Amino acid sequence: MKALLVLGSVVFPLIMFFLQRKWIRFRFVFNLSAIIATLVFANISSLSIYQIIIDNTVLMTNIHKIFLNPYFLITGSYIGVYVLYRLLILTMREN
Repeated sequence: MKALLVLGSVVFPLIMFFLQRKWIRFRFVFNLSAIIATLVFANISSLSIYQIIIDNTVLMTNIHKIFLNPYFLITGSYIGVYVLYRLLILTMREN
């Protein structure tokens, strides 16, 4: 499983890079997806922290429940892959 996660973090940005070079519309799709993912990720994070403050509970024990939210995990992983994809584009432009 660990190898799959590491391999995915290398392969998916490469696939995204080559797709956006072949079809220019993918740039818009990837950027829009990143905006939506960032909004969802940030809102889940802020709402979870807000609920902890309202409930006056211990932060370290309750905040870990956020990792059980599949939307948080999916959007967070897309943001990570997207950042690597953008760094790849930046690196290729500088050469």
